[in-house]
Amino acid sequence: MSELQNVGCGIYTMVLVQDGDKVLLLNRPDKLGFPGYLGPGGKVDIPESITEGAVRELWEETGLRIKPENLIYKGLDGYVVPNTNYRYMVFNYLVQIYEGELLQNPPEGELVWVNINEALDLPMQPWFVRRFPLFFKEGTFEITAIRDEEGNKVMDDKVVKLQG
Repeated sequence: MSELQNVGCGIYTMVLVQDGDKVLLLNRPDKLGFPGYLGPGGKVDIPESITEGAVRELWEETGLRIKPENLIYKGLDGYVVPNTNYRYMVFNYLVQIYEGELLQNPPEGELVWVNINEALDLPMQPWFVRRFPLFFKEGTFEITAIRDEEGNKVMDDKVVKLQG
């Protein structure tokens, strides 16, 4: 048995809101980092649960209200940096039941309803391009990468489709 290690951890959520054949995406500007189209989400605060963080982040970024019991867990996307004992995890959800009106001046970028079949034609971060189709398939997924000392270069990468 190995001894306990100190591990740094970043825990985040992403929630895609689906309405029929459309999905709500943020068109995030360059000045905020991670420019292009992506799903709403962000860091889970202490002492929030993962789903409480997902509900709060969606509301803050879009103005939409959802109930935790309506979240559909789709999977985990993350990476590790072995030299620094750091693990980054994004818990991904899909929701189809929501209330409220979209924010007029959202803090993270323009909110756009996009046809799901056309979304991948938009400019997106590579990590989101890989993850996006998995939200709309049966079952769940796990994406894991191992990164170099600086956390920039991917040394190993795995995508596992799990049973539903």
